[in-house]
Amino acid sequence: MKTGTFSKRAVFFLFLCFSLSSSSTPPLNQDFRQSAAPRTLKQVQEDVHEIHCSRERSRAAWTIIEQYLMPFVEKERYQISTSCRLHPENDVYRDQELHKFHKDVNEWKCGYCKKKFYEEKYLDQHFDNRHYNLLNESLGRCLADLCGALHCDLILDNAHRKTKCNPAAAARNKHLCESLANSCFPVNKGPSAGRLHEFFLRQFCDAHTCTGNQKPFSKGRRKHISIPYLAISILTLLLLPLVYLFVYLYQRGIKGGSQELKRISLSGRKKKSF
Repeated sequence: MKTGTFSKRAVFFLFLCFSLSSSSTPPLNQDFRQSAAPRTLKQVQEDVHEIHCSRERSRAAWTIIEQYLMPFVEKERYQISTSCRLHPENDVYRDQELHKFHKDVNEWKCGYCKKKFYEEKYLDQHFDNRHYNLLNESLGRCLADLCGALHCDLILDNAHRKTKCNPAAAARNKHLCESLANSCFPVNKGPSAGRLHEFFLRQFCDAHTCTGNQKPFSKGRRKHISIPYLAISILTLLLLPLVYLFVYLYQRGIKGGSQELKRISLSGRKKKSF
């Protein structure tokens, strides 16, 4: 009986010790899990919001669209469909670029939170770190994917022009270019669409060849009027009437003086005759 009682007590004591140890361990594990959870969540968020789309090349593509395509589209009063990959809404960075303000030579301002930066690249980093949640990451919204068709390298890197032409790459870019012309300006959508379709082929697609006979952007670009030039022109127009008025009064004064001298000389001769 004593042996049985002792064994029961030993078993009970061991069970009690195990219960206490197991009850004290979970808080430590829980604290560890709680501290590790935010790091894991942050890593997941960073992976989820990583954009595999070059901002620089997307900006170059939009610059080309805005300067070498949109003036002619506006002239035709043609509305590009949102299904066209050249539409502004199909640029993942378009909203951020519209909230970028260049105040001075060394001053860039974020339109979302009003923070200021010395260079544009730091503002871009700010967008990536602080305002990535405002990006619409829908499929097919990376303009950088169209750079081959739009000749982005011509405005990004002048050294690229000296590289040897690759016929296979030129053929792929021409195919992409022609598919953009077909989807954005279907010839069955009316005369304006037909003219823009033909224009797009001449402006962008014909240059995708290794012969070197055709040059991109052969139809020209948007003409920008610089602010200093505009200010000088307005100032000239304002000052020109004053210059004419001064010359007129000056000549009138000279004529008046000469007539007065004539009168004096004539009166002097009359006095001498007497």
